[in-house]
Amino acid sequence: MSELIVASVVIGDRTYRLKIEPKDEEMVRKTVKTINDKIIEYKTQFAGKDMQDYVAMVLIWFATEQQTGSVHDVEKENMQGQLNALEALLDKQL
Repeated sequence: MSELIVASVVIGDRTYRLKIEPKDEEMVRKTVKTINDKIIEYKTQFAGKDMQDYVAMVLIWFATEQQTGSVHDVEKENMQGQLNALEALLDKQL
């Protein structure tokens, strides 16, 4: 197991210190950027809220995106099975 590194990230207006694997640093930073971009987007759409409201909205959005992704994975698996069955039928025809 490699040594963990300390990464400071800013989400909303707060700084968080994380201990992460060096190989995960780029992914963590991209995720934090996505979160902060979404916070800015919600700030422009829904004026007058506080930062906790924006973070909660982003959390709901992010969790929903994760669920949607898993649904698409199941659909891909089902489609792959159907394509394999069609391919087998075509092979029998030849």
